[in-house]
Amino acid sequence: MRALKLLPAALVLGLIAAPAYAQVPEVLTDSGNTAWMLSSALFVLMATVPGFALFYAGRVRAKNMLSIPLQIGAVMAVVSALWIAIGYSIAFSADGGDWLGSLSNAMFADTLAVREGQSIGEIVFALFNMMPAILAPVILVGAYAERARFGWVLVFSALWSLMVYAPVARWTQGGGWLADMGVIDFAGGLTVHLTAGVAALVIALMIGRRRDFDARGVFASNGVVSLGGLGLIWIGWLALSGGSALTASDLGAGSAIVNTHLAACLSALVWAALDRRRYGHATLSGFALGAIAGHVAISAAAGSVGPLGALIVGALAAILCRTMFGLIQSKLSIDDAMGVFALHGTGAVVGVMLTAILSASAFDGVGYADGAGVLSQLVIQLVAVGAVAAWTAVATLILGYAVSAALPMRVSAEVEERGLDALIDQI
Repeated sequence: MRALKLLPAALVLGLIAAPAYAQVPEVLTDSGNTAWMLSSALFVLMATVPGFALFYAGRVRAKNMLSIPLQIGAVMAVVSALWIAIGYSIAFSADGGDWLGSLSNAMFADTLAVREGQSIGEIVFALFNMMPAILAPVILVGAYAERARFGWVLVFSALWSLMVYAPVARWTQGGGWLADMGVIDFAGGLTVHLTAGVAALVIALMIGRRRDFDARGVFASNGVVSLGGLGLIWIGWLALSGGSALTASDLGAGSAIVNTHLAACLSALVWAALDRRRYGHATLSGFALGAIAGHVAISAAAGSVGPLGALIVGALAAILCRTMFGLIQSKLSIDDAMGVFALHGTGAVVGVMLTAILSASAFDGVGYADGAGVLSQLVIQLVAVGAVAAWTAVATLILGYAVSAALPMRVSAEVEERGLDALIDQI
């Protein structure tokens, strides 16, 4: 009876004390910056999946159009799951080393906080950084289009995101050794584009040419579809550059978006002008490829150059990427189906190296860190390019062959002749 009499008092005390155990740590964030980062992440996702699905699908033969969106969608799904499970922690955990992070943030654990120097919650930061992690292996799909097995693509992309992308993100943006050196890579020139570009060249050599490969190129199945994809990619890339500022600011996000848009515009126009000089008329594919080259090249520099620097980056990207495009396809007969190495690999190197020069105040750039100058920054950027390219090439080669030992890399000759869409149930 005594216990029953004390029960109401115990319940009252329990209700009073319960919130102390259920409380979530208070996170002091800026709501405007948070809203901007969430919106940017969604726009980048739009570029990643529907954008590249349409852009690539419109540039392959009609018999392979459905295989591209399937591969891209599956890559997005598996990389997203792995990023939440372990990838983010490898790249950005606060208690990791110079080369790899720890597992303290596995499954987004301990992300209810604000990282030092930021005004957004870490879970929003992790969500935004998942988008370039998806983007890199999605871009890579274009290298082996029309001949790779779905199973191999899925497993290889999953492992590649953990063994190539995540470590490189750690080095450059997660407080790793390249970040400590002072490398400038604002929006993924090294992490997204150089890794995807170098891996594309390695895989193109590994998997071999398509059976009916023509060094003069393959006629796109639907230029309008491809152009629609370019439009989505364009919007998404502006969001990636703007979001990389981590604030909804004029000089941060606003300047990065202006620079990205300007570089892409000029690169598209220069490529079209070069096509006109070569063929007597501008081409739709040339305009689209030029725009992509401009977006790629400005990625590293978007936050540190001015409009003049963006114009220079865009013009040089068009010239050099177009030259490499012809060299890879026509001279060397390497079947990188979508020109991933020429656009993303070459464009990344151009942009990363020009960042060291065009960040100078003489070009209306923001300048350098204390103690750094043009020459020292050039050395840092060159070391970063060499290290990232070397690691990507070796890791991609090992992964590609390791996965192919269990899952064949290439479809059969019969399937390739009929088209990969013959294996897919149409909606």
